[in-house]
Amino acid sequence: MIEIETLAPTDIKNFLKQLSAAIELDQVRVDVLPQESFAPEYNDSMWRAWRRDHRRVIEELLSTADRIPPAMLSELTRLAITREPVLIGSAVLEFFAEVVCGACPRERLGTAERFIGWLTANLSNQPEGKPRHESARASILQWLPVIDPLRIAQDPECGYGAATLSLAEW
Repeated sequence: MIEIETLAPTDIKNFLKQLSAAIELDQVRVDVLPQESFAPEYNDSMWRAWRRDHRRVIEELLSTADRIPPAMLSELTRLAITREPVLIGSAVLEFFAEVVCGACPRERLGTAERFIGWLTANLSNQPEGKPRHESARASILQWLPVIDPLRIAQDPECGYGAATLSLAEW
């Protein structure tokens, strides 16, 4: 039987810190692009606020990450090694979008425990894949790319495109 190392609050904090840094780096990258890289519809202030608000939510989650119950971390570990990272990354972005847009009040989802609870509830409905040949810790760093982690460049009104590089490759 293979021993599976359960994710710890430190792992969640590392993921969130790296995601926040990737969002900040993405803004810096976009800031140096020439104006002609963007579609005429591109709204700089809207996307700048989108990135800023995501980083604020991440800060809120970071402040409560040490209080994630071990049972939730065990469930997230199981999901991290049995679900494709892209699937989990999409769920993470959906969570953030709901909170940032106000579709779900921050007080309902604004803690790391609620974030993990929401994530595991949504992922539990997804089909289980074959166990991954990597640790859950390595898997979580593949959930979102470092370049354009919020997938802003994929929005048709942006036009500047994006390269892909996961947090694990950063």
